[in-house]
Amino acid sequence: MPRAPFVIFGRLFAIAAVAVAAMGFSAFDMLDNFMPKDSGAGQMARDVPFGAGPRRTLDIYAPDGLANAAPVILFIYGGSWNRGEKRDYEFAGYALAARGFVTVIADYRVVPEVTYPGFVEDGAAAIRWIERNIATFGGDPKRLFLVGHSAGAYNAVMLALEPSFLRDAGATVAVRGVAALSGPFSFYPFRVGEAEAAFGNAPNPEGTQPVNLVTRDSPPMFLASGEADLIVRPSNTTLLADALRAKQVRVESVFYPGLGHMDPVMALSTLWRARAPVLDQITAFFTSLGAFNPASTEPPLLSP
Repeated sequence: MPRAPFVIFGRLFAIAAVAVAAMGFSAFDMLDNFMPKDSGAGQMARDVPFGAGPRRTLDIYAPDGLANAAPVILFIYGGSWNRGEKRDYEFAGYALAARGFVTVIADYRVVPEVTYPGFVEDGAAAIRWIERNIATFGGDPKRLFLVGHSAGAYNAVMLALEPSFLRDAGATVAVRGVAALSGPFSFYPFRVGEAEAAFGNAPNPEGTQPVNLVTRDSPPMFLASGEADLIVRPSNTTLLADALRAKQVRVESVFYPGLGHMDPVMALSTLWRARAPVLDQITAFFTSLGAFNPASTEPPLLSP
C-alpha cells in the first residue's frame, strides 16, 4: 500500500483511538486487530512463565530465519503502573524483531496488587529468565537492551540505573543500552494520583527518581518525547538527559514536534511509522552500541 494512505488512515485511527479510550477500551487492541504486522518476524512463544502468578508471563518474537544468535530487547509497556497487557503490544514485538532483535514482552504486576518496587522487580525477574533461557530462542543474553514507554520507560531506566534490582533477582547480565519513550524520570513530590498510589509508601521517595541515580557507570540511553505530551512532560526527558551528560554517559535525546504521549510508541507500528522515525532511531542507537557485533562484550566508550 502506498505511504500516503497509511498516513491518512493513521490520522483517522488517532481520532478513533481517543473515542475508544474514552469508553474504556484499549487503542492498542485496535492496532493489533486492524493493522498489518511487520514481515520478516514471528511470534515464537506466548505466555511463558518467568515467575509465579498470571501477570508474570512473557511473549517472545524473533526474526525469521535466524542463522546466528541475535541481540535481545526486553520491551516494557506503560499504563501508569496500574494497567496494561503484553498482548496489546504485538505490533512492537513484530517491529523490533523485524529489525533483527529477539524481542521479549513481559507482563508485570501492577497497582493495587503491588506498589513500588514490585513492578520493577518483575522486570528484573524477566531479565533473569532471559539470561537463562533466551538462547533457546536464538537470542544472545550478553547483548541485552531495554525499550520502554511511559511507566515502562521508568521501569526500564530504573533497571539500568539501580544495580540492586538485577542483583537481588539473581541476574548477572549487563544492560547494554536503553531506549526510553515518554518516560517519567523526575516526578517527586507525588502530585498525581497514579504516582501517589504507586510510590506514596516508598520509604525513600527521592531514591525512586531516576534523575537521582545516574552514575558514570550508567549504560547509554536514547530518550525521546513528543513535544505536545501533556501526560508526562518532556522536561522529564531533558532532566534525565542532562543528568547523564553531567556524568559523561552517552545519551541521545529527541523531541518530536506535535506528538503527544502515546505517539512515540505507536510510531513503532506500521500504521504510525510515518509520523516519527522512532524505530529507525532505536535501531541505529543500539547498532552503534554493538548490538550486531557478537565480539563486542562491553558498550563502546563514546563521548556524550
